[in-house]
Amino acid sequence: MGSTEEREDAARFLAAQMLMQDGVASHAQLVAGGVTKADIERRLRRRELRRVHPRVYVDHAGPMTWTQRAWAAVLYAEPAYLCWTSLEEPRGRDDGAPIHVAIDHDRRVSPQDGIVIHRMKNMEQRAYGGVPPRLAVEDNALAMAHEATREIDAIARLAEAASRTYVTATTLRAALSRYPSIRRRSLLQGLIGDLDAGTHSVLEHGYLTKVERAHGLPVGRRQSARRGPDGNQFRDMDYAAHQLVVELDGSLGHESWRDQARDADRALDDLASTGAVTARLRFHQVFDTPCQTATRIARILRRNGWNGTMRACGEACRMKKLDRTWGV
Repeated sequence: MGSTEEREDAARFLAAQMLMQDGVASHAQLVAGGVTKADIERRLRRRELRRVHPRVYVDHAGPMTWTQRAWAAVLYAEPAYLCWTSLEEPRGRDDGAPIHVAIDHDRRVSPQDGIVIHRMKNMEQRAYGGVPPRLAVEDNALAMAHEATREIDAIARLAEAASRTYVTATTLRAALSRYPSIRRRSLLQGLIGDLDAGTHSVLEHGYLTKVERAHGLPVGRRQSARRGPDGNQFRDMDYAAHQLVVELDGSLGHESWRDQARDADRALDDLASTGAVTARLRFHQVFDTPCQTATRIARILRRNGWNGTMRACGEACRMKKLDRTWGV
């Protein structure tokens, strides 16, 4: 394998690789570092190496850490990138969940215990370096949103990504352009637009169509202005005749305690000035449990004088069951 100096350089490089990879190496890396087939077999017998996956080894015989399992999965399927729920090391104790890795869509990799393979197009555009290598956060979130079975799960994936300080509407929009056939494109575009503009239009439209109109609730006044200590303040939905304000909190970005304090002040202002209570709704209440939300809103409205009649939003509406349970 060349001169003594070259062999020493190769061995040092392998040592640095294994240090970076937390003691995990592929067969190709070991060979490039001057380790022969006989050396590998001897180290396996001495328990200085252990075979994790075909042609992937770790330098001890004990339990593996999450990082070691992640490296082993990436090296087994290389070129491959951590993705899905394996994008980052779990907080707390490793629960032993399979490691998810993404590979190019036209490759074939044999399945292995502890590894879930995802195939994607244009991997070179969606990959981020990282140690171990992984998908970009934005691309990973959109890929998971595409596979989500429910709207609320797709929203959750985007919200989780947007909570990171380095993820912006611009980076999400650029990632979306790399998914020409993504499911729920209009929903995702709307969410990204809301993040950019600082509005909650997707959530507001969802409340209007899935909660209020679909269940026959009275028509609230949208973006109702009320005079507060600092001038006019706008309420997302105001049922003034029934002393109820509905605020829709569709924050996808970096909500802070200051934002929460501001919202609490507004609710207190309403209670102090008009006696109105504030119901604060998030994506879950509107997109995941709209029937339950409508029934709860109806209970408040009826307690404050509304004598209208709710209606079911469809055959699967849970309103009738909730009517019996809550007496609305």
